[in-house]
Amino acid sequence: MLITDDFLPVPVPESLTATYLVPMAGLPRVGTKTAVAALADRLAEPVYGLARQMLDSPLMSVETRPIGEFPELPPDLLTAFGATEAQLDRLAAASHVVVVQAQYRPGWPPAHEWAARAVAAAVAESADGDVVDVFGLQFLDPATALRSLPDERGRIRLVDWILVPYSSDAEGLWFTTKGLRRFGLLELQTQGVPDHLTRAWGAVMTGAARRLLRDWADGLTGEEVPAFVPLPVLATVTGHDIAVAYGNPEQHGATAPVLLRLELDPATDPEADSFLSLRPPLGHPGTDGRYFAAACATLFTGIQPDVRYTRPGDAMSTAVSTARSRLDEVRSRFLSGALPAETQLVVKYALPGADGPEYVWAGVTAWEDPERITGASASDAAADPAVRIGAPVVVATADVVDWALLGATGVLEGGWTQAVLDAGQPPTTP
Repeated sequence: MLITDDFLPVPVPESLTATYLVPMAGLPRVGTKTAVAALADRLAEPVYGLARQMLDSPLMSVETRPIGEFPELPPDLLTAFGATEAQLDRLAAASHVVVVQAQYRPGWPPAHEWAARAVAAAVAESADGDVVDVFGLQFLDPATALRSLPDERGRIRLVDWILVPYSSDAEGLWFTTKGLRRFGLLELQTQGVPDHLTRAWGAVMTGAARRLLRDWADGLTGEEVPAFVPLPVLATVTGHDIAVAYGNPEQHGATAPVLLRLELDPATDPEADSFLSLRPPLGHPGTDGRYFAAACATLFTGIQPDVRYTRPGDAMSTAVSTARSRLDEVRSRFLSGALPAETQLVVKYALPGADGPEYVWAGVTAWEDPERITGASASDAAADPAVRIGAPVVVATADVVDWALLGATGVLEGGWTQAVLDAGQPPTTP
């Protein structure tokens, strides 16, 4: 394959492995194939077929081991990535763990990840247990794991498979992705991002990951796995890339694309990871941070932050009371899988801030404990730098002031406080 200066050769691993755990007290009471067969009407193709085929092949192993034979999972990291107390208690009480591993060549579909997660979810559901994603060190309840798998059209939300953590240093914010290595691609990074772009740049990184993952998969369509895939040095990112990565392709208007230069940043430590760095195009005047700010302004033209500060008022109090009175009912529908297909349950909750409470939204991923909701933040909070878009959060149900059910066309149900704000009522608060 001819490589020019317009393309960056990125190395391809020979094979990929996915590992999921299902902790349980005692031995499994339902066979793995029986558990998977019970999902026949709930798993779309090709995932259901992949799971069954890989179970019958040497590409997948399902083993039950005494939990003492498996390295201890760090409770602090599990908690940081959204584990509930109930999940940690069940892990502590577990006597055995079912280990689901799958191997496959790099390419699309990522059969190892889809099949292993589906099988683990089936085993966990049959045992009323949890799934542990070893790569992301995250607990997933079976319903959440199943919802993250492709629908009947093969679509996934990339945010269900990657995170975009960041940290701060003297030059600004350092963003990385965590999840692209599932697919064989190096993780992305950006350094020197201005502090005020936490929410926006996390979304840009997710959109860039989606675009590069498509290019990566296109380069792996041959019968033989190549030694490397040429990725364009100048990556184009659009608002549509971002919207698709978050599972809302219809909810982003047309915006001009932005260009980001791709650089390979190989690790000097054999134990460390290499990265693909996103930088401004060569010849751009000014600092990198100025370019990143201009890119965000281009991609998010007309999109306002989700943060609202409010004061007491009758209309908002009524809206909050209405939302809270229906929390138990929507939780029951969420847990039973009775919510409409291709919808996302989100909750709005209060964070304390120096200027009063800040109200932000989070997508619900688990709600087993009626007092605690596990989710992924839908925005960056000004009051809490740990609350960033896509990051796992644990929300006290008592702090919830609203909820909504989102579909492809917007809010399908709920959103009472947002309706008050959008109607131009005087600023209010619960």
